[in-house]
Amino acid sequence: MTGSNLIDLNPEMLAAATESKAWPFEEAKKIIARYKGKDFPETVLFETGYGPSGLPHIGTFGEVARTTMVRHAFRVLTQDEVKTKLLCFSDDMDGMRKIPENVPDRAALEPYLHMPLTSVPNPFGGDYASFADHNNAMLCRFLDTFGFDYEFASATKYYKAGRFDEVLLRAAERYDDIMGVMLPTLGPERQATYSPFLPISPKSGRVLYVPMKNVDAKAGTITFDDEGTVTTLPVTGGHVKLQWKPDFGMRWAALGVDFEMFGKDHQTNAAIYDRICNILGGRAPEHFVYELFLDEEGQKISKSKGNGLTIDEWLTYAPTESLGLYMYQRPRQAKKLYFDVIPKAVDEYYAFLGAYPRQDWKERLGNPVWHMHDGNPPAIDLPVPFALLLNLVSASNAHDKEVLWGFISRHAPGVTPKTHPELDRLTGYAIRYFDDFVKPTKVYRAADEVEREALARLSEALGALPQAADSETIQNAALNVARKIERYQDHSKQSPEGGPGVSVAFFQMIYQVLIGQERGPRFGSFAALYGLAETRALIERALSGQLAA
Repeated sequence: MTGSNLIDLNPEMLAAATESKAWPFEEAKKIIARYKGKDFPETVLFETGYGPSGLPHIGTFGEVARTTMVRHAFRVLTQDEVKTKLLCFSDDMDGMRKIPENVPDRAALEPYLHMPLTSVPNPFGGDYASFADHNNAMLCRFLDTFGFDYEFASATKYYKAGRFDEVLLRAAERYDDIMGVMLPTLGPERQATYSPFLPISPKSGRVLYVPMKNVDAKAGTITFDDEGTVTTLPVTGGHVKLQWKPDFGMRWAALGVDFEMFGKDHQTNAAIYDRICNILGGRAPEHFVYELFLDEEGQKISKSKGNGLTIDEWLTYAPTESLGLYMYQRPRQAKKLYFDVIPKAVDEYYAFLGAYPRQDWKERLGNPVWHMHDGNPPAIDLPVPFALLLNLVSASNAHDKEVLWGFISRHAPGVTPKTHPELDRLTGYAIRYFDDFVKPTKVYRAADEVEREALARLSEALGALPQAADSETIQNAALNVARKIERYQDHSKQSPEGGPGVSVAFFQMIYQVLIGQERGPRFGSFAALYGLAETRALIERALSGQLAA
């Protein structure tokens, strides 16, 4: 996911790329069409925005990951003949409008309300000069962990260094035009006090939301009332910043941004950003609007609230690649982002990775792992899925990887931590995930008479199998038991012998009684990995009342 490595440009792949309907290619084609009939600029600029009012969350990472995928698709379609750059821009000159709920000492920050985030002290300790500096560092640390190729930009530094001065002077010249865009979007009360310019008070250091007494385009200054004192400041040099909507358009015009994606909460404002960019002499970039991430309750995740998952939390329980997959999939569909989604994302990643070598180029370019790994997915053999590892931990009560490897090596001779380091990495994740999220919610229930008889018959059937029976043989033995029990017969299905099929209730019962969970992986796969004797012993413990006690 670096965006800077050498890329494969073989003819067959290039031909497939021009036809690919994968969303990164669709977005990259829009950028190419943007320059149809004229030369590309020296550098095509991709940008992402970050508001450091709180710690970076996974949604912030998602913008960078997804933009990197579009950038890579653009490089392929242009055969890597056009220079590109990804700029991660932090709006750290914004005033702190409210104190985040997830900081250590909220009261200590109250005197700094409405000051630029780079002027707010760092509440987390350490050597960072400000709240924004700390949060910016946390973002960069994680992006570096993923190996992204990006350039970090601070709004405070850009404003103070004069990077925006030319366009800010133009904003003073075209003040009325900007007001003509903004005022119709505001209510009567807000219209009376609105200004696109927000001066930084020389008295208090706060970002002021005050009306302008005068805008002198020739002098490049604004005049306003600062707590009873009529004050004049230059619009340049970091003395003034723009309101967030004009700021979007100004930044696009000043930097020449070609592509930026943002969440659906910005969608209604996109036309405003575009118009202001055009007023200030720029050309609005290509957009990609993605749906928002939701917490477990269906609420939008927020940096200040701290709901939803943090970056570090995901990586405590799953490899980074699973997070990359979650970002790739269905970006225009709202998705819940909480701990329960992690196991599925892990197994889906390795399933896509396993399918990749067997696919033709059309299929490969639609496979998420091609986009996640800049067209060069690793070759990884994973003989045991993550969900199965979780259930193995659950059944064996394993607290360390050695216990799990005892089962794995017996099930798959020759498979060891050295031969399969990726599987070894997953065993650690599985133990941590089980301990923190599965174990506290496990509820074993006692079997009723029908279930006790079914489990006894299942144990007997497993006992009749050879110890080396594979997962398919074990699964068929379990199905044969269920087919003879009326409760578990599904007459909408048909068995190979022509009788009724088996209801999912049978396997659901097994996991509720034996594992203390509502669902699990395919029973045959679980029993083959756990071992027939161990599975029978687990059934015996359930029937003797030891599990549901």
